[in-house]
Amino acid sequence: MSDTPNLRQPVATDEECVSIIGMAGAGKTTVGKTLAAQLSWAFIDSDHIIEAHYGTRLQDVADSMTKDEFLDVEGSIIGRIGARRTVISTGGSVVYRQPAVDHLKTLGPVIYLDVSLPVILERISRNPERGLAIAPGQTIEDLYNERKALYEAAADFTVCCDDLAPDTCAQTIRHWLEAR
Repeated sequence: MSDTPNLRQPVATDEECVSIIGMAGAGKTTVGKTLAAQLSWAFIDSDHIIEAHYGTRLQDVADSMTKDEFLDVEGSIIGRIGARRTVISTGGSVVYRQPAVDHLKTLGPVIYLDVSLPVILERISRNPERGLAIAPGQTIEDLYNERKALYEAAADFTVCCDDLAPDTCAQTIRHWLEAR
């Protein structure tokens, strides 16, 4: 499959996946599970693959490494995903490793869940134990500003999700998939 999706391709092919990218707290897992159910596809959360590989919480993995070491691990694990008819929810930092993004694009379209910084900050504050690849002294606002352009560059489709319920966000993605 090429890096450029065929715009006339049907929504569900036997070979395709949909990858969801965005900041921690954007709703990638919730929307991904909902989309997978709507498509009758499998669902994978790449953060859970990392946790299973190391046998511990994602934050413990991230805390045991430098940011670059964690990004390398995440990129390596993403690069080994082989799936079909699967919605893949990625870690928010996947966009730091271009080979990982390129691999996701070989699997199918990449969808960016665009959520504003205030909403991200509020959601992250509700779950401070979530894994976050952040350098010492770096703020969530720094991460948000640093990653926004990377998400936009990687995405085949962007959904602004601030005011959308997860099922509506998933329906928006499904409609885009059907229309392309």
